[in-house]
Amino acid sequence: MFSHIMIGTNDLDRAKTFYDALLGTLDVRPAKVDRHRIFYFTKTGTFSVSKPINGEPATFANGGTIGFTANSTAQADAWHAAGVAHGATPCEDPPGIRGAVGNQMYIAYLRDPDGNKICAVHRMT
Repeated sequence: MFSHIMIGTNDLDRAKTFYDALLGTLDVRPAKVDRHRIFYFTKTGTFSVSKPINGEPATFANGGTIGFTANSTAQADAWHAAGVAHGATPCEDPPGIRGAVGNQMYIAYLRDPDGNKICAVHRMT
C-alpha cells in the first residue's frame, strides 16, 4: 500500500546522525543525502527526512508526505481524479514523470481535505 514516508526536520545533520544509528539497528544502511533530504531505502519501502521545501520551519507534517504505491500511471491518474472529486486539492506540479533517467517515477500530489500532503507513486524504472 505505501510507497514512502517523509517527515520534516530543522537540522538535517542531526537527523541523519540519529536515524543512521537508530535504523542501523534494523540493518538499514546509512542515509543517502540529496540536497536538503536524506533517504533510507529498503526492499519494502523508503523512509526520508527533509528540510521543508518552502523554507519555513519544520512542524508536524510540514515537509511530510504520505506516499501510496500505484501499479501504473493510469492508476495514479485515477487516484488523483478520485481525490479531487472527493474534496482534495491538487498541489505541486500536475501528475507526471519526475526524477532522472534510471530513477523515474510518475507522481500525483494532493492535499487531503485536512491539508495533509499525500501522493500516488508509480516507479517506472
